[in-house]
Amino acid sequence: MNRAAAFAAQAPLMGVPGAAAPPGGVGEWFRGAGGLRLRSAFWTPSSLVAAAPRGTVIVSPGRTEPIEKYFEVIGNFLARGFCVLAHDWRGQGLSARLLPDRLKGHARAAEEFLDDYSRLLDAYEGRAPRPWIAVGHSMGGALNLMSLQAGEARLSGALLSSPMLRIRTGKRSMWSVKLAVRWNLRHGRAADYVLGDMDDPFEHTFEEDALTSDETRYELWRQQLFACPHLAIGGPTWGWLGVALEIGERCLKPKALKAVTVPVSIVQSGDDDRVWKQTARWAAKRLGRGRYVEVAGARHEIIMETDERRAAFLEEFDALADYLAPAGAAAVIPEPAAAAEPAP
Repeated sequence: MNRAAAFAAQAPLMGVPGAAAPPGGVGEWFRGAGGLRLRSAFWTPSSLVAAAPRGTVIVSPGRTEPIEKYFEVIGNFLARGFCVLAHDWRGQGLSARLLPDRLKGHARAAEEFLDDYSRLLDAYEGRAPRPWIAVGHSMGGALNLMSLQAGEARLSGALLSSPMLRIRTGKRSMWSVKLAVRWNLRHGRAADYVLGDMDDPFEHTFEEDALTSDETRYELWRQQLFACPHLAIGGPTWGWLGVALEIGERCLKPKALKAVTVPVSIVQSGDDDRVWKQTARWAAKRLGRGRYVEVAGARHEIIMETDERRAAFLEEFDALADYLAPAGAAAVIPEPAAAAEPAP
């Protein structure tokens, strides 16, 4: 089957009052690695915003996050005249889950994520105008960087929000965490929750669990989660943690960083308790054309932060976009793809 024609029926996009899906978009299913059914969504800006799109922003969420959590920033990109392509990684959102227990945040191999991402780009090759700018948060940002390091040449640049390059492990040393991961994987416990903690997402509260200091945005996301419980993800498994550590190690190889020649901006939260900001700064200095911006006072989810802190993220996007796709410049519009039989 032609991978670029791997679409099935229209997929739902879930919204709630105050956080509705931006207009001009449609959700779709496509086939990822191994035939898994994955969800994507594509938006075209209003003709009142731009006579022709400036290009396409490809949005890759972090762990546990579905397309719906990014409706606001998708609207920001549309208002700037870009098409937007967003997707659910395998194992989360409405994409196929990897275990019978839907709340387990599981992963089997980094290559599966990279293959899915390549197939996503293949599927929209004939629809999404160039240039393509990757925007990824946390896990999504690390996987975007990995894709560039693996030779993905269709991306003209990337903006990474607090990328998952080195996970903070609390009071446990990284050495002891890696040892625990190896032991549990070796003993067939890849699908078990890390330390047996399911971390029920429906019991989270702003005071105890928020990764943003903006309570309004946090509560809007909670409303979306309760309106569509199928979007929920709980704690990670040992399998996911092993893959996450591997992704970070591979991303941080100096030769791999230097090999990335497109412009990459890292916008890092100043008060991050999920990833090490020092590692992001170190990586940015070793990228071929890297840039590092730290947002003081921001927590891990910069894109969901207060207006002032989000503004720093959007300013960095504007600088990158103005370089890669100046307003008024003609985007490269792909030839229409031939119609094909949808995937089952």
